[in-house]
Amino acid sequence: MHLKDPICAVATPPGKGAIGVVRLSGKGALEIGARVFRGKDPRGMKGGRFTLGHLVDPRTGEAIDQALLLVFRAPRSYTGEDLLEFHLHGSPAVLRRAVEALLAAGARMAGPGEFTLRAYLNGKMDLAQAEAVLALIEAEGELARRQALRGLEGALSRRIEALQGKLLDLLAHVQALLDYPEEGVEPHEAGRVIREALGEVEGLLAQARASALAQRGARLALIGAPNAGKSSLLNALLGYERALVSPIPGTTRDYLEAPLELFGIPLVAVDTAGVRETEDPIERAGVERALKIAEEADLVLYLADSSAPRPTPPPLPPRTIYVATKADLPPLWEDPRYLRVSSLTGEGLLALKARIREALLGEGGEGGVFLSDRQKEALLRAKERLEEALALPEDLMGLALEEAVRALNALLGRDVTEEVVDRVFRNFCVGK
Repeated sequence: MHLKDPICAVATPPGKGAIGVVRLSGKGALEIGARVFRGKDPRGMKGGRFTLGHLVDPRTGEAIDQALLLVFRAPRSYTGEDLLEFHLHGSPAVLRRAVEALLAAGARMAGPGEFTLRAYLNGKMDLAQAEAVLALIEAEGELARRQALRGLEGALSRRIEALQGKLLDLLAHVQALLDYPEEGVEPHEAGRVIREALGEVEGLLAQARASALAQRGARLALIGAPNAGKSSLLNALLGYERALVSPIPGTTRDYLEAPLELFGIPLVAVDTAGVRETEDPIERAGVERALKIAEEADLVLYLADSSAPRPTPPPLPPRTIYVATKADLPPLWEDPRYLRVSSLTGEGLLALKARIREALLGEGGEGGVFLSDRQKEALLRAKERLEEALALPEDLMGLALEEAVRALNALLGRDVTEEVVDRVFRNFCVGK
């Protein structure tokens, strides 16, 4: 693949729409634009300007559609190259013909993520920012959007670069100890610097789970005995009636799923069958399925009716919040481990949501940055090397520090193999 030749692709989603955008970037993009655009010549336009005209077939001169042409001059463009955008009517037929016209004029089809790949190769962004672009495109919840935008704007990159600066200063000191021992190099607080660096790396790793949940969403399982108020609580969390509520125990024989968004995370809440001993084979299958759902969920709400005799909980995972339901009725038991909630009056509902947020995101999860699996791996490698350096004498920690810096370099896309870069961009859509 040549990474200077002109490439084109549709940049808007498939299907019909009011507007469709076709991108063209690379060496010779302005000349190709002049061949397919009837109106002002893009070769004479300044960057950041637009003009209205017609997109035409360069072979026949036939008008394909009215077009708003935007011109971006290198290096002040998304890719760092000369880049043109044709804003057309969002018809699949129009966009298909537009791409055919650009191909006929000398462009080639872009590969997946090739526009962003060129931005990375041309120094417009580092690899961490490029991964944030994909995360922003794929964000389904508000938290994922915020975290990805912080990554795109360089929040993670700045933290990594500041951390690298500290480690490089320490590495230079260690090297001076080895190269010029006779000069009497003053002892350095190496342990303190490494511990601070470890704290920074561990702080980022602590945000990895929140980042993953923000991107993929989470499953929230509601577990409890029959008539514990699971369906009522599900409806209260949703803000509308999704589950059938009945005073007759055992109404829910199978599980019921409902999507909702809390604190910016897309959740799937699962109302399960009441958990109890039963001879009914259908109900028993529902109980087994409920316990399986609890085992696989990201978070479990175990519900117990505080106005009825206290049940014994089944075996539950550590990621469980215990809820005493029907708090509007006189309680028969109390337990500080249980959060009192009334689905009828709303008592305790805000506190429960806050507890769910804390359990899923931890402290500072909402203010974190996007972390890809690749970035997490790089941080784990850096953490291991820093721990190794901390256990060594100051004059022997140089190699471990070098490897820690190398891991952080890889996170930003410096000194990485072509295979790593390909892995990052292969999941992008063609127009990005």
